[in-house]
Amino acid sequence: MPIEQRGVDTIPEEERTSGPRDLVAILLGSNLCLGVIVFGWLPPSFGLGWWPSVTAIVAGTLAGIAVTAPLALISLRTATNLSTSSGAQFGVRGRLVGSIVGLLLSLGYTALTLWIGGDVMVGALSRLTGLPNSGVSRAVMYGALAACTVVGAVFGYRLLLRMSKVLSIGMVILLAIGVYAYAGDFTTAAPPDTPYLLGSFWPTWLLAVVAAGLSGPVAFITLLGDYTRYVSPVRHSSRTVFWATCLGLFVGLLTPQLFGTYTALAAKAGLEYAAPLVAASPLWYLVPLLLAASAGSVGNAGLMLYSMGLDLDAIVPRATRTKATVIAAAVATAFVFVGSFEWNAQAAMTSFVLLLTAIGTPWAVITLIGFVRCRGVYDADALQVFNRRSRGGVYWYRAGWNLPATVSWALGAGVGLCAVSTTVYEGPLLALTGGVDCSFVLSGLVGGLAYLLLTARSSAPAAAPAPAADPVEASA
Repeated sequence: MPIEQRGVDTIPEEERTSGPRDLVAILLGSNLCLGVIVFGWLPPSFGLGWWPSVTAIVAGTLAGIAVTAPLALISLRTATNLSTSSGAQFGVRGRLVGSIVGLLLSLGYTALTLWIGGDVMVGALSRLTGLPNSGVSRAVMYGALAACTVVGAVFGYRLLLRMSKVLSIGMVILLAIGVYAYAGDFTTAAPPDTPYLLGSFWPTWLLAVVAAGLSGPVAFITLLGDYTRYVSPVRHSSRTVFWATCLGLFVGLLTPQLFGTYTALAAKAGLEYAAPLVAASPLWYLVPLLLAASAGSVGNAGLMLYSMGLDLDAIVPRATRTKATVIAAAVATAFVFVGSFEWNAQAAMTSFVLLLTAIGTPWAVITLIGFVRCRGVYDADALQVFNRRSRGGVYWYRAGWNLPATVSWALGAGVGLCAVSTTVYEGPLLALTGGVDCSFVLSGLVGGLAYLLLTARSSAPAAAPAPAADPVEASA
């Protein structure tokens, strides 16, 4: 299979051969990994039992899908990734906001996947073979997983799609076996010695909604376009692509996260997940657990790293996608080492997802408002001005920046950061929200309202007609 040569340039119609089924497969297969499973552990680690954890995860996932899934339709129309597509609202240089947000999201989730996957692999091998469960063993495992991940990310979309199709079947079987393996120890009560993290039920439950539920779909706000740019709007309707995205996100995120909650309660994993998970596993399940940790981690981290390479390629147009991917892998691996040896897993994960949700949500809301205003019609050539290191075009605005959109995003992100509540940092606006983390809602509302007000008298830039396709569905 040849290495993909496309970066963030426009995908020609003849190469857009994927379909909605591929979209579901890649969203399901890539998420069935320990890097997503571990988010199901967060609610029990906050002091919640089975049913409060399940309701928090489901509610957050549904709310996140409502905001995230429509973004898939943008790259269906532009034939490039979402960060570049956001140039229609932010300007061809201002779309760097989306590239940086996407780079940070992918960097964090790649590091998390390698971190958790490596820890479980070392723990399983330690019980099976007597391998020392030491820092050296974990470092070697992180490096091995990172190397395998780079191969998949460098070869690109086609290889990652094939891997996801295999993983979507194989990992479902492994997780189903895992449900049986941990059934004897399962309990609906929260792990021992884990009081409500925020002191009482409702604030803790709402934290779980954001940290475990919303964080899943929000992680894809810049990633969905990496896949839908290969789907043809001529052969596939917007409605079909939208519902395929919803299905892929819903099943692909809830399946591993609820498995994470189930196993966390069975293993009584309060302050840590990887070690109790391995310790509670029957000896016969250690090999399937090892397979899940290795194959699943490579599949998920490969897609995240692929997206990182595209975002870095968008930030530095002179760099090729391959070089950008290798650089991104090196940075992500460095974060793994720092996280594993210096940070507390629960605090690091919670802080990371809440902070990035706060800065990513207003970008997504502004981009969606622009999509509705232009009715899904974009000038694909004008979006590539910055990548060609040229000037002009309908999205040039002022020196390549649309200041109202950029200012609106900054206002939304600022308010969101001021409303975050974590064990590491608490924003000053928490006094007005009763200590409840409302960063997701406030950042999206402030960013979206500011953009509507600042652009109330301006019209959407005229764009060249998109390829013949069905009208964008109002419901999407």
